Amino acid sequence: MRLDKFLKNSRIIKRRTVAKEAADGGRIEVNGRVAKAGTDVAPGDMIQIAFGNKKMTLEVASVPETVRKEQAQDMYRLIGEEE
Repeated sequence: MRLDKFLKNSRIIKRRTVAKEAADGGRIEVNGRVAKAGTDVAPGDMIQIAFGNKKMTLEVASVPETVRKEQAQDMYRLIGEEE
């Protein structure tokens, strides 16, 4: 699944266009490499997102094509947050 779609479906970022802008701006890394919006993500991948002065690290748990709001948090595991 594309990175921007994963971030939107998991509700980490609310809109796909915002996820695309963050990725294309170099604020998202997948497995230690700067990622573009079209980067494929799979279970086990580590994603690091920079939100202003905050950094969030998470692990991809699953990548279903469709997901209900209640199940969105099951798509990833939060590893840590840094200021």
